[in-house]
Amino acid sequence: MAERKEPEFLDDLLDAEAEEFAEDMAEIGSEEAEIDELRAERDQLKDRWMRALADAENARKRGERARREAEQYGGSKLARDMLPVFDNMKRAVESITEEQKEASAALIEGIELTMRELLNTFAKHGIEVVSPEVGDKFDPQVHEAMFEAPVPGTKSGEIIQVSAEGFMLHDRLLRPAKVGVSSNPG
Repeated sequence: MAERKEPEFLDDLLDAEAEEFAEDMAEIGSEEAEIDELRAERDQLKDRWMRALADAENARKRGERARREAEQYGGSKLARDMLPVFDNMKRAVESITEEQKEASAALIEGIELTMRELLNTFAKHGIEVVSPEVGDKFDPQVHEAMFEAPVPGTKSGEIIQVSAEGFMLHDRLLRPAKVGVSSNPG
């Protein structure tokens, strides 16, 4: 008996099915690769979007902070320029004698009213006078030591003379108070 041989068309059919299966597998593989690629791109875009959102929020906060600072401290240059006016007005008020008060009462009253109005305007805009007293402790954050001297009866670091008041604009120093400080040991 002769060996029975499968028809050739069956081999061709099996080859065709194997080829189709291989193509399907390759297509599934390429689809999965494309899906993985799309997922990676989505994740990258999501990350960039989150960073852009955070940058926008930080920019908003910086802008708000800059606006607040401009509102509070924008006039600091003008305020600094007005400090010598205060100093001169104060010297003028302090130099008035009793005889001058009697002779020119209206003029003196006008100078004193101008001084009060200047102080009211300063207060309205957040400018506060830093007025140290003799005997206070020297604070380098708000005082500027103009000189040191060993004055008997004082302790080292005590203010012994006030040359000029200082000024704060809200929480910032516009000008330190100019003071003399004791250098007495102990």
